[in-house]
Parts: sequence; C-alpha cells; structure tokens
Amino acid sequence: MTTIQRIIALATAIGTDIKGLTTKQGDLTGLSTTAKSNLVLAINEIFGLVGGNSSIDDVAGDGITNKTWSANKIFDTIEAAKVAIKNELTNGAATALDTLSELATALGNDPNFASTIATGLSQRVRFDSVQTLTVAEKLQACSNIGIGDPDYNFITDYNTAKA
Repeated sequence: MTTIQRIIALATAIGTDIKGLTTKQGDLTGLSTTAKSNLVLAINEIFGLVGGNSSIDDVAGDGITNKTWSANKIFDTIEAAKVAIKNELTNGAATALDTLSELATALGNDPNFASTIATGLSQRVRFDSVQTLTVAEKLQACSNIGIGDPDYNFITDYNTAKA
C-alpha cells in the first residue's frame, strides 16, 4: 500500500468516526437553547435554567413539585412501591407462595385447577351420604380399601372347595 493510499484510508476512518459521533450526539440545531453549536454549553444553559430554581432534595422531595430527586431516591422509591404492591397482592402470603409463578407451581400449573379439583372430589367415595357409583367405580373403591370385588361370587369358591 502506498503512502497516499494509507493517508486516504486514515482520512476515511477519521471521517467515519466523526460521522458516527455526530450521529450519536444528534443535530444540535434542533436544541431549544440558544447554545446550538456546543453540547456542553447547551447542557450548562439548561442546568442554569433548571438548576437555579430547583435542586436535588431527597428529604423534602415527597409531594413537592419544584424539587428533584436523585437517581438513588428514585430507585429506592420505585423499589418500595414494588414491595408495597407485592405485599398488597400477596396479603402476607408465605415466601413459598408470594409470586404468581410459585402459586402456579403449587396448583400444578393447571389452568383448569378448580374444575380438576371439583372432578376429583366428585370421584371420592362418600361416607356421609348415599352415592351412586358405576360398577367400575365400586370395584376400584373396594379394591382401594382392601375389600376386593363386591360382586365376587364366593359360592363358586365354596362349591369348588367342598367338591
């Protein structure tokens, strides 16, 4: 590469960098300040307009419109609001159930949880009232409690035994 080619490559790289910086800073002529040729002067002009009548005040900032909070005060206020909303939503629920994800997991991630539970409860053998069960339901219930088939024909076993 010749010296001229290297100088052209350097000029192109510098031009590209300047174009990138100009793009990032924006067009200063669009500023609503009188200092349109220098970003630092424009910021200082705005600070002079705002800063003279306002200051960062983390103590008296609550409810006062002419005070400005620091970034830390804003962050802390947002965090406190998040905690307050979470506490209001969870109403003091245990840590294991204080997020929607934990509640969903506890409910088996079943979008039809109420229906699933109602169906499950309706399939339980009751002992406090009469219940109509299918043959298969009776067989399963008896098997679960160790009785076996309620319709089993013991006479066949008796007749086999005495033969």
